[in-house]
Amino acid sequence: MGIEPLLFAIDERIDEAGETLPFVGHLDVDGYSLGDHSFELPAGLDYDLVLTNTGEGILATGLVRAHVVGTCDRCLERAEFDVTGEVDGYYLFEEPEALGEDEDEADFELVAPDNTIDLSAALESALVMETPFVVLCREDCLGLCPVCGANLNEEDCGHVEQLERERERERLESSPFSALAGLDFGEDGSSEGVEDSKE
Repeated sequence: MGIEPLLFAIDERIDEAGETLPFVGHLDVDGYSLGDHSFELPAGLDYDLVLTNTGEGILATGLVRAHVVGTCDRCLERAEFDVTGEVDGYYLFEEPEALGEDEDEADFELVAPDNTIDLSAALESALVMETPFVVLCREDCLGLCPVCGANLNEEDCGHVEQLERERERERLESSPFSALAGLDFGEDGSSEGVEDSKE
């Protein structure tokens, strides 16, 4: 799953330095991946770009928009969100003789021998950059019960409250002051255990 090639042929409309050309369209793309996550694009994606001849290459800037469907990281149910990403692709006519200190080969691609550029990687990169690292069906998703696996957004199985009580008990028992909890202080404020030790 991924974006198929989106080729643009460089012709007389943009073959002079300084010339710009709008490039707008729609792609019927099934989806894309990010790490272990797979995302569907049920309505494909729309792009609104401006191609600029810089003299050394073609600069592609603009926006890509898509409605994305994935899986919630907490409850594993369907999660939907909209993405608007900024496209920034650079396609050089020739391989540079030397890279500058702040340049990287990943910052550009080369125009193909048939004088075309493939914009698909720039579109996908823009989508990925705006895709949340943690995908949620809703901001306050309660997730799954760690004991029985119930969806806590739909039902309260009671296990979470039970686990919280156990954690609180363990926290109190591990406290350095937990030994004081068993002392019985008399009416005068002294401990019986302390009085016994004096006899």
